[in-house]
Amino acid sequence: MVSRIKERFKVLKERGEKALVAFITGGYPSLEVAGQMVLGLAECGADIIEIGVPFSDPIADGPVIQTASYRALQGGVTVAGILEMVRRVRQQSPVPLVLMSYYNPILQMGLHEFCRQAAQSGVDGLIIPDLPMEESVPLLQAAEPEGIDVVPLVAPTSNRERIAAICAQARGFVYCVSVTGVTGEREEINTDLASLTGSIRQCTDLPLVIGFGVGNAATARHLAPLCDGVVVGSALMRLIMEDSFDRARELVREIKSAISRQ
Repeated sequence: MVSRIKERFKVLKERGEKALVAFITGGYPSLEVAGQMVLGLAECGADIIEIGVPFSDPIADGPVIQTASYRALQGGVTVAGILEMVRRVRQQSPVPLVLMSYYNPILQMGLHEFCRQAAQSGVDGLIIPDLPMEESVPLLQAAEPEGIDVVPLVAPTSNRERIAAICAQARGFVYCVSVTGVTGEREEINTDLASLTGSIRQCTDLPLVIGFGVGNAATARHLAPLCDGVVVGSALMRLIMEDSFDRARELVREIKSAISRQ
């Protein structure tokens, strides 16, 4: 069975479009509302939804997503609750769903059990920001039989040898981190992304998605020629935390429009 992620990128390529990956924190402000947001963002043009699993020590996340994660945990959100939310979304939409989780919650459940339950719920991919490439084989072995793509992150500090090794393990797409540091909106991105994305392209034919720091249509439009898609996270979550759900949906429409007119 062809993965939903692979199929979505195939369709977008045929249309000459770039992918918009929209990030939300699972369970914020509640599991029910978060599930509705996933469906709403997909209807507004998000091609893939990345759902953050709340964690107590989110080292890769900036203040906006950290706050949302903390509040979700305070509200009693669990991994099991997130998977049930995914199950309900999957019953209503074919949109590809990628979980962004730190490694500890997955280890606590057990790699094979987590991947089994995730696949049954309708999860298509996993992004694990605190799992080094050198330690990722057990998760890859648990995920592959379940049809789950483990999407790696490539940092601006990665050398060509490391990029090649990361890409050799990649499934689904490659997540190119635009800046060093944590997630969040930025005034500008100073990384030499042309060089970084060029190095990644030399190592894999998988789609390349740029994330961290993409907060508006102008930034997304600037990055689009270098990649196959962009991730918008903190800017979206900031609007959701301000109860500006209509504005969040509008941001998705704006960015999707900006990256589709290349």
